[in-house]
Amino acid sequence: MPSPQSLSEDDRRLVAAWAADCAERVLPLFEAEAPGDDRPRDGINRARAFSRGESDTAGEIRRRFVAGRAAQSATSAAGKAAAWSAGQASGVAHMGAHALGAAAYAVKAVELASRQQGGEAEIRWQVEHMSQPVRAALRSLPLLGEDLSGPLGSGLLASGALGATIRRLQAALLDGVPREPGT
Repeated sequence: MPSPQSLSEDDRRLVAAWAADCAERVLPLFEAEAPGDDRPRDGINRARAFSRGESDTAGEIRRRFVAGRAAQSATSAAGKAAAWSAGQASGVAHMGAHALGAAAYAVKAVELASRQQGGEAEIRWQVEHMSQPVRAALRSLPLLGEDLSGPLGSGLLASGALGATIRRLQAALLDGVPREPGT
């Protein structure tokens, strides 16, 4: 039985494009540090191709870690977070919950690059750029920590700044308004 974090293939295709949009916004942070490493851009392009039905789940599952491994080429924490955002976007073909990981890493990249806490503007952009079908698909995911069978379980995405961002995004899915931590 698949994890509730998987989403249907149709829903994964919907959220893959949004995840790619989130990752692409921070891609320049990585590319400025490693201009010859095209793995994150390729991961974003593959997420978009998957969203358009131009690639299949099995092929993308085999290549889902490539973009995130490019973080080794980055010299700053922001550049690494940008590569991890692309890696999460490329992982959406495997499991829809990775879309929230792509968004959370994008927020982290922005915060690290600007040395600001919160990433409010980035979260606001992400929420505003969710279509209604994307919003519905993401709303069907279990809340962070409720299901241990995927990235929203007890792993890296469930803790610290990434977890706080995902909680804010999931709260915004309910009412369309990103909330400050603790509200």
